[in-house]
Amino acid sequence: MRTIIDVDDALLDAAQSELGTATKKDTVNEALRYVAERNARSRAVLDDPFFLGGSDLTDAEVMGGARR
Repeated sequence: MRTIIDVDDALLDAAQSELGTATKKDTVNEALRYVAERNARSRAVLDDPFFLGGSDLTDAEVMGGARR
Protein backbone atom coordinates (compact mmCIF):
# COMPACT_ATOMS: atom_id res chain seq x y z
CA MET A 1 0.00 0.00 0.00
CA ARG A 2 1.30 3.44 -0.83
CA THR A 3 1.44 5.91 2.07
CA ILE A 4 2.72 9.47 2.02
CA ILE A 5 4.42 10.59 5.25
CA ASP A 6 6.91 13.20 6.38
CA VAL A 7 10.11 11.52 7.55
CA ASP A 8 12.91 13.08 9.58
CA ASP A 9 15.84 13.05 7.13
CA ALA A 10 18.49 12.77 9.87
CA LEU A 11 16.74 9.77 11.43
CA LEU A 12 16.27 8.19 8.02
CA ASP A 13 19.98 8.64 7.23
CA ALA A 14 20.98 7.17 10.60
CA ALA A 15 18.64 4.19 10.16
CA GLN A 16 19.86 3.64 6.61
CA SER A 17 23.47 3.60 7.79
CA GLU A 18 22.69 1.26 10.71
CA LEU A 19 20.60 -1.13 8.64
CA GLY A 20 22.76 -1.05 5.53
CA THR A 21 19.81 -0.34 3.27
CA ALA A 22 20.04 1.52 -0.03
CA THR A 23 16.61 3.10 -0.49
CA LYS A 24 14.10 4.95 1.66
CA LYS A 25 11.53 2.23 1.06
CA ASP A 26 13.95 -0.53 2.09
CA THR A 27 15.00 1.45 5.17
CA VAL A 28 11.44 2.04 6.37
CA ASN A 29 10.42 -1.57 5.73
CA GLU A 30 13.49 -2.99 7.48
CA ALA A 31 13.01 -0.66 10.46
CA LEU A 32 9.36 -1.71 10.72
CA ARG A 33 10.36 -5.39 10.49
CA TYR A 34 13.02 -4.90 13.18
CA VAL A 35 10.54 -3.32 15.60
CA ALA A 36 7.81 -5.86 14.83
CA GLU A 37 10.18 -8.78 15.54
CA ARG A 38 11.88 -7.20 18.58
CA ASN A 39 9.65 -8.90 21.15
CA ALA A 40 10.30 -12.35 19.67
CA ARG A 41 14.08 -11.71 19.73
CA SER A 42 13.92 -10.60 23.37
CA ARG A 43 12.01 -13.72 24.39
CA ALA A 44 14.46 -15.95 22.51
CA VAL A 45 17.43 -14.41 24.32
CA LEU A 46 15.82 -14.55 27.74
CA ASP A 47 14.71 -18.14 27.19
CA ASP A 48 18.32 -19.17 26.41
CA PRO A 49 19.60 -20.96 29.55
CA PHE A 50 23.20 -20.03 28.73
CA PHE A 51 22.59 -16.31 28.08
CA LEU A 52 22.72 -15.27 31.72
CA GLY A 53 25.45 -17.72 32.63
CA GLY A 54 23.27 -20.58 33.75
CA SER A 55 22.22 -20.55 37.38
CA ASP A 56 24.93 -18.21 38.73
CA LEU A 57 22.43 -15.39 39.26
CA THR A 58 20.53 -17.50 41.75
CA ASP A 59 23.67 -18.83 43.47
CA ALA A 60 24.05 -16.95 46.79
CA GLU A 61 27.80 -17.63 46.98
CA VAL A 62 28.43 -16.27 43.49
CA MET A 63 26.16 -13.27 43.99
CA GLY A 64 27.71 -12.54 47.37
CA GLY A 65 30.90 -11.52 45.60
CA ALA A 66 29.15 -9.35 43.02
CA ARG A 67 29.74 -5.61 43.08
CA ARG A 68 26.84 -3.44 44.05
